Amino acid sequence: MDLRKLQKLVVSALEDIKGRDIEVLNTTKLTSLFDRIVIASGDSNRQVKALARSVQEKVAEAGGEVLSVEGEENGEWVLVDLGDIVVHVMQPAIRAHYNLEELWSARPAKRRAVAEEDSAAA
Repeated sequence: MDLRKLQKLVVSALEDIKGRDIEVLNTTKLTSLFDRIVIASGDSNRQVKALARSVQEKVAEAGGEVLSVEGEENGEWVLVDLGDIVVHVMQPAIRAHYNLEELWSARPAKRRAVAEEDSAAA
């Protein structure tokens, strides 16, 4: 399936179940394993599971392949591997803790310790 079509399908599936703070990260220059990461938040275990299920169903209906799914048993963080796109559906506290957006950003963020030293010196 075309990458743009798959990405649009994933975002649409997340929006259908009221996924929040949906972000798409282009990782083509960072890794050869996949081209995009899609991250979305759900407010409860039940919603996180429903969001991940929606992605799986929409992709399957469109003829795409779901390679694997991890984390469905607890519903705090569910990963859906679609090959070219990896979808992370997380509860807000888990998302804030792991901060995948910063981890996968093309620009390295200033390290916290360095930032604290800078502010202490001022």
